[in-house]
Amino acid sequence: MVETDGCKLSIRRQSELLDVTRSVLYYVSQRDMTEDLAVMRLLDEQYTKTPFYGVERMTAHLHRKGIIIGHNHVRRLLRLMGLEAIYPKPRLSMPDLQHRIYPYLLRDIRVYKPNQVWAADITYIRLLEGFVYLVAIMDWFSRYVISWELSITLDTQFCIDALQRALLISKPDIFNTDQGSQFTSIAFTDVLKDAGVQISMDGKGRVFDNIFVERLWRTVKYEEVYLKDYGSVDEARRSIGRYFEFYNNVRLHQSLGYRTPCEVYCDVSQRDEIRSAVVTDEMVVNLSA
Repeated sequence: MVETDGCKLSIRRQSELLDVTRSVLYYVSQRDMTEDLAVMRLLDEQYTKTPFYGVERMTAHLHRKGIIIGHNHVRRLLRLMGLEAIYPKPRLSMPDLQHRIYPYLLRDIRVYKPNQVWAADITYIRLLEGFVYLVAIMDWFSRYVISWELSITLDTQFCIDALQRALLISKPDIFNTDQGSQFTSIAFTDVLKDAGVQISMDGKGRVFDNIFVERLWRTVKYEEVYLKDYGSVDEARRSIGRYFEFYNNVRLHQSLGYRTPCEVYCDVSQRDEIRSAVVTDEMVVNLSA
């Protein structure tokens, strides 16, 4: 078989020429899949600790654990998980060259109130058997998770669903994402433009553009995902939903003066006070380059 990238023959046409069914071409043995999932768990945990590890270091890490695996195999699994060491974040959403890339609007911006800047990102979530992807939309000032969604594929629709639910709650001045195909898609950006929201996208090489969402992912994984073995997508959805309720309404944040995200985001009287008062350094998100 010839890889479809750069090949004019589709998988369907190639299977017809070879007189085999497409299911044979996509078949992966249960044993191989089980072994890969075990390795992916280790890769996910190590990436959360050391996001700067590339294929070579990840392979060496597995070898030290007694796992005999080649660099190409590790590279394939990392791509499947959407992990890449160029930036200290999961590269789950790869760019589409046909989509418009919007400028980065947050340079030298001081974020001093809720709904001034929202951000979205995607991360890999392991299951007992298999995995899913999680997208979350966060208010930068309060760290409040406004909306989230799970998907078994990296399509665009689950990101749009999360965005539309978030916009039912409020509307930001600026919405910031990476340059992934889900976020640069016309379907996604049209929702933002129709709502009158300014679109901002991380510049390549700017490793701290979405730092607060990255901190969220590490918190979610250490405090929730790594403590559980979700048996199904539904179980993962229920458990993660309970965790975000805890994260928003119960968990105290040192950076918020030991308040909860909801107390900062949802308190209307405080929101008015923040607009009129002199904002302290502790309450300002300084995005200077």
